[in-house]
Amino acid sequence: MMAAVPAASPALPAALQTHGGPGAPAHVELFGGAQDCAGPAFALALARDRAAPGDERPWLWVQDRAALRLTGRPYRPGLPRALRHRLIHVATTTPEDALFALEEGLRCRDLAFVVGEIAGNPRALSLTAQRRLSLVAEKHGVPLWLVRVGAERDLSSARQRWTLRPAPSLPPRWNAQAPGTAAWHAELFRARNHPPGEWILRDDGDFLTAAQPHQSQNGSTHPVDLAGPAGDRPLAAG
Repeated sequence: MMAAVPAASPALPAALQTHGGPGAPAHVELFGGAQDCAGPAFALALARDRAAPGDERPWLWVQDRAALRLTGRPYRPGLPRALRHRLIHVATTTPEDALFALEEGLRCRDLAFVVGEIAGNPRALSLTAQRRLSLVAEKHGVPLWLVRVGAERDLSSARQRWTLRPAPSLPPRWNAQAPGTAAWHAELFRARNHPPGEWILRDDGDFLTAAQPHQSQNGSTHPVDLAGPAGDRPLAAG
């Protein structure tokens, strides 16, 4: 039986609608878990949505050693088709080296964008270091998506700050046994000119779509959740 086509998603939150036009944030911080790649994947989805048609400039991905151990090296065949042949990957030993590579990349207008992955809360990634990244990104017009792998929230100058975790994919339309497209439970907890909020964001291969976390069948976050909401019934057996 053919899987049901999901209902149309509401418009993207305003905080994401600006990513492709004037006023787009130059420095965005993405907090993801140490056991998944939600942060880097979301960064690439945002970068793809923001890209101007026909832009074939290379882009830079910087990882410190700790992040590389946790999330692994980029797998080119798994990257978005429009990005895989333009990747410049830099692996550094220390967070200090990673910050230097990020800042140098942001000074290069021949780069389309920069993605950085730094694990934990190293002392080198201070508020002063964050401000340097923000200023350079804004001055040279090269956007930065800084992925914080397994990190705690700390002080930052990033214009938007998100916490991300994987969300269940919708069943594919033509083959229910095939893997679904990427989806994230995304929380915007700090942003300039935008209120905080939470959404389920899905990548359909061409652009992002959005839904509220509670919008699904039977009140769950996904139509194939095995357990419905507890409601007023007791949690104990019997």
